[in-house]
Amino acid sequence: MKDLPISEITLRKYEKPSGLEKRELVRKVCLSLGILQLGDSRDIIVDILMVLITANKKKEKLSSEEIKKRVEEIRKKYSLETKGLAESNIRRQLKRLRDYMIIDKIGNNYYLTEHLNLKEIFEKNIEKFVIPQIIERVKEYLQELDNEL
Repeated sequence: MKDLPISEITLRKYEKPSGLEKRELVRKVCLSLGILQLGDSRDIIVDILMVLITANKKKEKLSSEEIKKRVEEIRKKYSLETKGLAESNIRRQLKRLRDYMIIDKIGNNYYLTEHLNLKEIFEKNIEKFVIPQIIERVKEYLQELDNEL
């Protein structure tokens, strides 16, 4: 049996969100969902998600080049380093968001899954789909362990 997980999820609970500006709120969402790890200095994924959330309001689908351009603008606005803006890194982060079932891709264009808001995406894809499957499998392991004792 392999030790590679079929799926995994990290969820973190933080203080209630109040008075946070948009980028910090998106950062906390990324941390809460395990997309961003504590102490990560490379947080370009926060800006990528922020760009896609903003584009979602107009139901836009963006190419990785357009995402890169908008991310660069955000990072300059917040006086952040522009490291990590290589096209390959942008695509790698987009793949991670797709793996988390937060965004979809048609052709070379990316957008929030079904143009839903993040709360709806979380409820539909993670809370109702991923988490129950993981819990059920953990219970199977626990039952198997009880059977062995």
